[in-house]
Amino acid sequence: MSKIEVTFDSAGITLAGHLYTPDPPADGPRPAIVVGHPGSGVKEQTAGLYASRLAEQGFVTLAFDAAYQGESGGRPRGLEDPAQRIEDLKAAVSFLTARPEADADRIGLLGICASGGYALPATGSDHRVKAVATVSAVDIARQFRLGAEGGQDPAVFQTMLDAAAHARTAAARGADPGTLTLFPDTIEQARELGGEHGAEGFDYYCTPRARHPRSATFFDWTSIDKMATFDAFALVPLIGQRPLLMIVGTRAVTSWMSVEAFQKVVGPKEIHWIEGASHVDLYDVERHVGPALEKLTSFFDRTLERSDR
Repeated sequence: MSKIEVTFDSAGITLAGHLYTPDPPADGPRPAIVVGHPGSGVKEQTAGLYASRLAEQGFVTLAFDAAYQGESGGRPRGLEDPAQRIEDLKAAVSFLTARPEADADRIGLLGICASGGYALPATGSDHRVKAVATVSAVDIARQFRLGAEGGQDPAVFQTMLDAAAHARTAAARGADPGTLTLFPDTIEQARELGGEHGAEGFDYYCTPRARHPRSATFFDWTSIDKMATFDAFALVPLIGQRPLLMIVGTRAVTSWMSVEAFQKVVGPKEIHWIEGASHVDLYDVERHVGPALEKLTSFFDRTLERSDR
């Protein structure tokens, strides 16, 4: 498996990516998969793990940093813009259609966490995508509005919208609008704020387990009001008869979102449960990632019509 650094355009913003190709080189173009990262992640974390492992199974894969984050361009830094995130996935598909290693007629999407939510409307509105899969999928807007478990007091998000409005006013007046800090200082504080799910997120992003210097530690405040009007699942029926696979951990507190999206799918679909896995376990814990990758390989072998198996 080989990895090369690439860049491509997404609505005028330069995105940085890693293109993975199998060894040995094929006689012709191979089926290809775009892999999207979680909301605060970068391509060097779980997206890169899944992309590299799928390349070892014979797929051309592309992991990339979303606009405004990681090594990609865009201002303000730390902006989480759902519309742009969907555009980024489509731009990645466009990039692969122009690569000689990739078969433009056999491209799939794999979204992890927030990208799982974004991959659904991206697929629904881009017929070049032949199959879509998710791992620990969430609609990040639902997560902010309703909480990871779905039972958050509505006043929490209203308070965040107040802060976003104040930030916009401050910026208009030339003052520092500040940013929304994503992680507390300690794992104990993360557990107090977000339970075990919060603690697991802290352990992944803020410790040597997977910490990366370019992973987002804050969001621009305008991310909040952009999320307020976004619904990742509303247009799921547009996926039509293209196949969908959703992989979910049985211990994931976010699993209700995958179930909600799954119920809206009108075409061929499968939800696959990884026994004992939490949401974050599926980022990098091998005893759970291994079975997930086996399922993904089988799914994309079939739906992207692998002929060399």
